[in-house]
Amino acid sequence: MPSKNTTKVLICGGAGYVGGHLADLLMEKGCDVAIYDNLIYEDRYLKNINFIYGDIRDKEKLGRIINNFDIVIWLAAIVGDEACAINPTAAREINLSAVQWFTRNYKGKIVYTSTCSVYGKNDGLLDESSEVKPLSHYAVTKLKAEKEIMARSNDYLIFRLGTLFGAGDRHARLRFDLAVNLLTQRAAANEILTVFGGEQWRPLMHVKDAADGILFGIKNNLNGLFNLSAKNYKVSEIADTIKKIIPDAKVEHDNVTFEDLRNYKVSSAKFMSYGWKPRYSLEDGVREIYQLITAGRVRDPKNAIYSNGQYLKNAERI
Repeated sequence: MPSKNTTKVLICGGAGYVGGHLADLLMEKGCDVAIYDNLIYEDRYLKNINFIYGDIRDKEKLGRIINNFDIVIWLAAIVGDEACAINPTAAREINLSAVQWFTRNYKGKIVYTSTCSVYGKNDGLLDESSEVKPLSHYAVTKLKAEKEIMARSNDYLIFRLGTLFGAGDRHARLRFDLAVNLLTQRAAANEILTVFGGEQWRPLMHVKDAADGILFGIKNNLNGLFNLSAKNYKVSEIADTIKKIIPDAKVEHDNVTFEDLRNYKVSSAKFMSYGWKPRYSLEDGVREIYQLITAGRVRDPKNAIYSNGQYLKNAERI
């Protein structure tokens, strides 16, 4: 860790999908961890961690505490194309304006999670120097936030995350709006897995590997911009993998192109050159989600709470 003394870490948006396991890993390494979150998808926070309830747009409240921490991990965001399209103004406030304020007022190390969606529709194997072609409001806001951090901070670590899957810690909300989890949920419900096109590429990674990668970067005091994913898959290959693990799954291929035009293969060689490797496979994630559902541990997998976009459509606040 960067400091000889106990490293104080604030995770903004730490009650979410990535933050749960990441907080556990940081505490295992002896960090003093605090969570700052507005619980937009939750009505409680039960983990035994210092918790601060707050909105990242609350400059007065956040401004009083941020410089008490050596590292701030900024996970807070409206995540996903559908979720950002519901209220583009709020998405810009949260995904960009709050980051702009933060970079002007925080003096420590910034760890920020962006998205490989900034690559949009792109051929070839993409590294951090490749052309970016964001196709959605979500990707545009994240890319602009990246640039803001790089322009104003001398000590930053930015990760462009691949598409996540699997389950994090036992407290964090599952997400069934992510490709692997969604298709696995449908297979568990004995529904047809319709694959549109199928030749589109996606970089995938288990959510626990995302947390582990972030910890690795902090522990090794890395700086800069990094792609962070485990392996590239065609969408059709995701469905085929699910079929192998769940033989009764019904897969249907449709040549009609889906409205999501993203298509990109990403190289994480730069980050992996420091020695990091993913621990979980696509198969691991499929089995994990399938077992959680079939064991009855998720009573209603189609509940809107498990989908950022679906939930925010009827949310009282964003």
